Amino acid sequence: MPIKPNYSFEKRQRELEKKKKKAEKAQKKANPGPSHSREDDGAHASSAPQEGASSL
Repeated sequence: MPIKPNYSFEKRQRELEKKKKKAEKAQKKANPGPSHSREDDGAHASSAPQEGASSL
């Protein structure tokens, strides 16, 4: 028999990702910085999945 997908785990991961993005957006809104550039976005976005993967 094939392995059944764990839908509750996948849903929880999506919810955590949404919560993290919402918190980051709120933080950016609370602390706008003129030195924020596209290069910073790319570096931050690439490090975000690594943080999530290490906590599992």
